[in-house]
Amino acid sequence: MIGRRNFIAALLAGSVVPHLSWADAGSPAILGAAREESGGYALFGIAEDGGDCFRIPLPARGHAAAAHPTAPEAVAFARSPGRFAVVLNCVTGEVLARLVAPEGRHFYGHGTFIADGDILCTSENDFETGQGRIGLWSRSQGWRRVGENPTHGVGPHEIKHLPGDILIAANGGYRNHPDRPGVKLDVPEMRPNLAYVSPDGELLEKVELNEELRLNSIRHIALGRDGLVAFGMQWQGDPALGMPLMGLHRRGEATVLDRMPVYEAMAMRGYVGSIAFDAERRQIAISSPRGGRVQVFDETGRHLRAIEREDVCGIAPADRGFFLSDGLGGLMRAGEALHPLAKHRGRAWDHHLVPVMA
Repeated sequence: MIGRRNFIAALLAGSVVPHLSWADAGSPAILGAAREESGGYALFGIAEDGGDCFRIPLPARGHAAAAHPTAPEAVAFARSPGRFAVVLNCVTGEVLARLVAPEGRHFYGHGTFIADGDILCTSENDFETGQGRIGLWSRSQGWRRVGENPTHGVGPHEIKHLPGDILIAANGGYRNHPDRPGVKLDVPEMRPNLAYVSPDGELLEKVELNEELRLNSIRHIALGRDGLVAFGMQWQGDPALGMPLMGLHRRGEATVLDRMPVYEAMAMRGYVGSIAFDAERRQIAISSPRGGRVQVFDETGRHLRAIEREDVCGIAPADRGFFLSDGLGGLMRAGEALHPLAKHRGRAWDHHLVPVMA
């Protein structure tokens, strides 16, 4: 492994072009965006113990990031309905590229890599028609946009991929428009779905909820073993109804909804901010910053436990449990109990923690 100082020195000298890995960026376990005490924003690489591996400034508030599967590169996305994304070298801090959504589009703040890391897929909104799109950007062609595919729904928030580069889009069901930030359009007509899409844009399978759950916006996705997909939802009706907020699906099978006690569902205030899968223990966790709650389930949707933490939202798989972050600078590991890792004063973590899989 070439060290950071040696790499930078060699790069400046022009003598080598080393092949870098995530180890050269300090071997972060997760990535997270945050607002700092100065009022600025940055993307952080975070170690297993909650310490910083690196810090790279961002031009504005970030939402989530996409970590490249092998190279120490991350794409940090603007918060929806933003139009920028920046590709970062996490060893040097260099901005490798700035991606701008095409005219009439905005990013939803999430993306994923396919084709062995060469193609970045971005969730986007055609805000005049309301139809969701998947933007395709080629790393080997200098991050040039090389195409797009439909998501087969409206309001695609998060996208993930299964083996075979099958994409899964969480189509939330309502539109947004950059001219009206924070406003949810067409809620009375919303039709959320979970869409499985081939690499060339063909709809392979579409999952819709029953009519009484039509106002449950499908927003976030986590992947388990054997093709199991967990999705988190945000209820657009009365939160006091205590509606299900997590679903499980495997292609060709029926959807399973969570069996959370109604008092815990009510405490979530109709909102899931993030979702993660602990594949080793076969558990799923969802978070709600509005409710100050994390709910943990098994793979059948059975409720296992609730964790209380003010303004908790970021969540990612950890060794036998989950990483959690809050808007107060806290980082924690949650297994059977909650274990504080670090308190970064003056830092407000945004909604998502992204695992680095390399």
